[in-house]
Amino acid sequence: MPINVPSRHNPTLQRVVELVNQDAELHQLWKSANINAVDRLGMSDHGEVHIRIVANIALKLLRLLVDAGIPMSVVANYGLTNNDAEVIVTLAACLHDLGMAVHRDNHEEYSMPLAMAKLREWLPGVYPPAEAAIITAETLHAVVAHHVATRCLTIEAGIVKVADALDMSKGRSRIPFEAGALNIHAVSAAAIEEIVLKPGETKPISVEVRMNNSAGIFQLDELLKRKLANSTLAPYVQVLATIQGDTEKHLLEVYSL
Repeated sequence: MPINVPSRHNPTLQRVVELVNQDAELHQLWKSANINAVDRLGMSDHGEVHIRIVANIALKLLRLLVDAGIPMSVVANYGLTNNDAEVIVTLAACLHDLGMAVHRDNHEEYSMPLAMAKLREWLPGVYPPAEAAIITAETLHAVVAHHVATRCLTIEAGIVKVADALDMSKGRSRIPFEAGALNIHAVSAAAIEEIVLKPGETKPISVEVRMNNSAGIFQLDELLKRKLANSTLAPYVQVLATIQGDTEKHLLEVYSL
């Protein structure tokens, strides 16, 4: 199943996505990562569907920030373009969980050599050597920094970290819990109906979390709050919780950092 992202205005991103979709080894690593996650550990999907969701969320977050005039780190520090920033977040989204094919524990670190091998294959045909080195370094930083406790040094890394956490609707929790268990982990995962991203009223990004009951707050507190707080996106994001049947939108002040 191909990775589809809105890339029509970015020919470099289109080329990179073509390389990703043509790479049979990469697709097998995604499947192997998902076997470890789902079949062996009883976790939620960490395979191709997760990759597709994270890549699309990451691009949406990036474009909302750009529309609000927030400079991307690769632009501010290296003089590259927003198109290159889109390449970085998409590549990082595609590569961030490769280490799950090796082991769930410390998978961010196991992702690094696997991601490096892919970047060395793809980027020489897309970028000159110096620019390829920059894209490689920035992508690997975003891969390793998607861990909740690892500090993000770039806007792009923060985007990938938060995008990873936002794949939580329809029971797609990023928090491990035993399949079939009836506990707060399972109930809260099932409570998240939809994530809506749009320009915020007071901040560049509004994340509206639509829930069928208030148990979904557990998901936000246990993962999204922590990842957002330890990312570069915290100053730019407001989180709204909407509970089915409640006409009010509740601004979660704890996220407005």
